[in-house]
Amino acid sequence: MAIPTPPAEPQDSPEGYVGLEAEQAERLARERGWTTVRSLPPGTVITMEYRYGRLNFEVAEGRVARAWKG
Repeated sequence: MAIPTPPAEPQDSPEGYVGLEAEQAERLARERGWTTVRSLPPGTVITMEYRYGRLNFEVAEGRVARAWKG
């Protein structure tokens, strides 16, 4: 049984979202092809599974403080 090839992710740098207003960052990420955009408050406990096509934002005071794939 062959292992499926994951879909390609957008050629985009998560660091470019840091400092943006959260709603603007989410809209921009979707326009750039991210299928899932997840905004989380600082300190949120999350699982560490990697999901292709997902971009995570840590949002503090309405702005993206950190961004990462998966």
